[in-house]
Amino acid sequence: MVPLLMAKPGEENTITAVHEKNETRRFLEGMGFVEGAAITVISEYDGNLIVNVKDARVALNRSMAAKIFI
Repeated sequence: MVPLLMAKPGEENTITAVHEKNETRRFLEGMGFVEGAAITVISEYDGNLIVNVKDARVALNRSMAAKIFI
């Protein structure tokens, strides 16, 4: 289990855990960041990521991406 920050662009991974507090965790779950979901990093710039999850592209800052594990 490694943070999403370690994923390589174009490589499909599976979310294994989301380590975040309740309100933010529910927000992420609503966007599709749930355990077992497929996630692909589209691009990375200075630790900030654009990912594809549940057929939607989402931008994540470095601190948020560090709390999502694959």
